Amino acid sequence: MDATQLLLSIVLTIAAVFLVVIGIQLIFILKELRRALINVNKIVHGFEAIGSGLDHGLAEIVGFINGFKSIAKIIDTIAHRKNEKSD
Repeated sequence: MDATQLLLSIVLTIAAVFLVVIGIQLIFILKELRRALINVNKIVHGFEAIGSGLDHGLAEIVGFINGFKSIAKIIDTIAHRKNEKSD
């Protein structure tokens, strides 16, 4: 075997080993990234649940205020009619 072929074989073997090691490390990094994204998804889902609960509560408050306004209008109308009848 020629010296050039021997050197080329050694370099290619070392490069192949490095590429295999880098590939394995990349697989570990992608698995860790997947776990992190799953955790982030759980957190976002929790915030969505809190937000929808808050939105539902605000809708109930707005409905209560609108009902209170309607009752106030009815009382105002009744009071206005009583004033007209007494005049």
